[in-house]
Amino acid sequence: MSDKLIAAKLAQAKALIQKHDVDIWLTFVRESAEGGDPVLPLILHGGLTWQSALLVTRSGKTVAILGNYDADPLVASGDWDEVIPYVQSIKEPLIEALERHTLPGVIPKIAINYSTNDVKADGLSYGMFLLLESYLKGTRFENSLVSAEQVVMELRSVKTSEEILRMRSAIEETYRLFDLVSDSACKGTTEKDIYDLIHTEVDSLGYGYSWAEEGDPIVNSGPNSMMGHGVPSDSITLEHGHVFHIDLGIIKEGYSSDIQRCWYVAESESEPIPEDVLKAAAAVNAAIDASAAKLKPGVAGWEVDLAARESIVASGYEEYMHAVGHQVGRVAHDGGGILAPRWDRYGTTPFMPVLKDQVYTLELGVVLPGRGYLGIEEMVLVTEIGCEFLTKRQTDIWRLVL
Repeated sequence: MSDKLIAAKLAQAKALIQKHDVDIWLTFVRESAEGGDPVLPLILHGGLTWQSALLVTRSGKTVAILGNYDADPLVASGDWDEVIPYVQSIKEPLIEALERHTLPGVIPKIAINYSTNDVKADGLSYGMFLLLESYLKGTRFENSLVSAEQVVMELRSVKTSEEILRMRSAIEETYRLFDLVSDSACKGTTEKDIYDLIHTEVDSLGYGYSWAEEGDPIVNSGPNSMMGHGVPSDSITLEHGHVFHIDLGIIKEGYSSDIQRCWYVAESESEPIPEDVLKAAAAVNAAIDASAAKLKPGVAGWEVDLAARESIVASGYEEYMHAVGHQVGRVAHDGGGILAPRWDRYGTTPFMPVLKDQVYTLELGVVLPGRGYLGIEEMVLVTEIGCEFLTKRQTDIWRLVL
């Protein structure tokens, strides 16, 4: 039975072939359970064993050439127009399919999944690339291979209505986990206790983690906590006066959340939140406002980052040493263009234009002396004229009474 998400992504892929002026998009994989192409979950369920070629053609046809034992599930799905099983070698059916689906007498553009800019568009291993070259050698397709970077990035980043729906559901479940933390923290609670609490709940519900499980969530309390992508401490406890920070992402129904929230650790409900904490929270939110105001289709990612960077510096804080935002989808860092400064380490990704229906984070923070890291991260959906916040914004620092 066809999956409506995969059917929609294949329809999207067909349009992208036309848009980016290629003749065939070819995904070439083997033993995908051992580390398959990141694009595979968008276009089929399950794994593939023998060498397999998945073709989306300029004419709008989809063709799957794969080992005979892998064929039945794709036939049953109804998502692929043509399923061609083979036994001894993929070479002959692959060449024959390329002949049938390209204009005769010309060298077509066959887009394959390699990229120097985006890991999520770089799924073709070097060994498989050499193997594909050997199959095409001596045919008119020998010099036809080009990068599918633009096709894959846009397919992954521009979300369908079903993908957005699943991400909203993951976000809602993440809020529930933040509430669980607020209700459970008490005197003597360590960073590791919070980490374990979240893991127990996520595992019991059968959800996944938006980045490496060992570092999700990030938990920080106070000035001695390990910042950035650190590990939670089993000796640092939540103490009065600390800023308590969590960066959490879960995967539900194949799609991710990625949200940061902060608390001030207080001794009572009536204790006022200190002025330095309020000032920092206001500055972080002002920078998020500035980046959100800039975010719309056609704008380069670096322009969005610059708006936030200038805002936080104008508020009297040091600039953050990362991108203000990245795309979220099947995982937290989902590839494609990012909202980043024009630094060498980001390659061409900050120059890529924002597109409608992409989902980004807007995230930054400041370090408060004696208190710790105050960081906020929201998720937004790009609309025709700007962006919509998918998360309920944290405009006020929450109070955590121990």
